[in-house]
Amino acid sequence: MYLSYVKALHIIFVITWFAGLFYIVRLFIYQTEAEQKEEPAKRILQDQYKLMSKRLWYIITWPSAILASLFAFMMLVLEPAYLTMVWMHVKLSFVFGLFFYHYACHKIFLQLQRDEVKYTSFKLRLWNEIATLLLFAIVFIVVLKSAISWVWGLIGIVLFGILLMLSIKLYKKIREKKDWDQFEEEIIKEEVDDNESIDE
Repeated sequence: MYLSYVKALHIIFVITWFAGLFYIVRLFIYQTEAEQKEEPAKRILQDQYKLMSKRLWYIITWPSAILASLFAFMMLVLEPAYLTMVWMHVKLSFVFGLFFYHYACHKIFLQLQRDEVKYTSFKLRLWNEIATLLLFAIVFIVVLKSAISWVWGLIGIVLFGILLMLSIKLYKKIREKKDWDQFEEEIIKEEVDDNESIDE
């Protein structure tokens, strides 16, 4: 009975953890792209993205990571037989990869909070897909357990990763054709004009 409650809480916090990881990297991308804007748009956007990132990271993502890990540990204590299963060892190896990914995101978060832009938006888009690959790997391992060969599972993840990379390159080409910067500048100009009219 207790195991079912703990398992449900673990799943809920894994979902919110991944949601935070997916969105934080999107905010990194937006903040990096704001670096190319002219003042005052650059400062307005970067300040807003830094605030959004800080709230997301410390209010949702970190607590979710801690709680998901705590409930996972409780599951293993309540049902130690999980540790004798091969699929659990494979899953835990991907979970350790997820912890490494989280830590790397934390480093990028701290850099961007200090206005240190070290990565291009394209590299961050690629980085964002690592969480997708980890999510697919973990979910398929847990659901299918030993029903599939690990070789075919690994091939599937690699093929999925290649498909994601090709999709990102296609998106980049499409995005370059559209004049997104002009659209963003118009929105920012409207906001600045609105703020000036309120101040008057």
